[in-house]
Amino acid sequence: MILARAKTSACGRLPCVPCNRLRIVKATAWEGTDSMSSAARAAPSCGRRSCGIATASDNGPQSPERRAWLTGVLASGVALWSPLPTLADAPRMARPQEGDAFVFATGDRAGTPISETDLALGGPPVFAWPMDPATKTVRDGSRLNQVLLLRLDMSGFDETTRARAAQGGFVAYSASCTHALCPVTGWRTESRIIHCPCHNSEFDPSNGAKVVFGPAPRPLPALPLKAVDGAPVAAGKFTGKVGAGNT
Repeated sequence: MILARAKTSACGRLPCVPCNRLRIVKATAWEGTDSMSSAARAAPSCGRRSCGIATASDNGPQSPERRAWLTGVLASGVALWSPLPTLADAPRMARPQEGDAFVFATGDRAGTPISETDLALGGPPVFAWPMDPATKTVRDGSRLNQVLLLRLDMSGFDETTRARAAQGGFVAYSASCTHALCPVTGWRTESRIIHCPCHNSEFDPSNGAKVVFGPAPRPLPALPLKAVDGAPVAAGKFTGKVGAGNT
């Protein structure tokens, strides 16, 4: 169905429904619906340009289809004039940035900073949110910002993982599985393997979180770290796309 676009009136006001100041000026044909085969375009008697909304008549009843069309046009006009979403939450939505510290994402200590003593050598991982150290803004506006922090024996790291690790054996990875975006909450203590319980994907954190089992198509994106006063701090951004998929 071809719909007419509502025009702005010459006075600059929002498109409006014709009132008692309007008069019928001519008939016009509508295409696409039998029930709207004819209608009249209204124009203000004051000589201004028409608001662009046609009515079946000044005082006669309108068909349900016609009324629904007018309602849709008016709703679209309101939506177009609604204020844009605020950017106040943008820092919370942003992915981890270089220099970000980390806070606990869950548990009794949620929101409190993570220090080197909070990460036991050999795991398990700690769920964390990145935090802007200057503004203390916790980047918890998106689940995709959640990070797994671990402390492992660096002698078992491959070259790539060692380059991304902070002194002391700290490494960090996205906590969202690359298979179906489930939170990666499991940990195999004996094998030092990260486990996603949704579909049993497993990742080796000592080797760039490479997939060692299950349907995940790629490793968990790594977050490079550095140590500041002994605590792990982000040294860059995620090394790959956070989320499900092959790329």
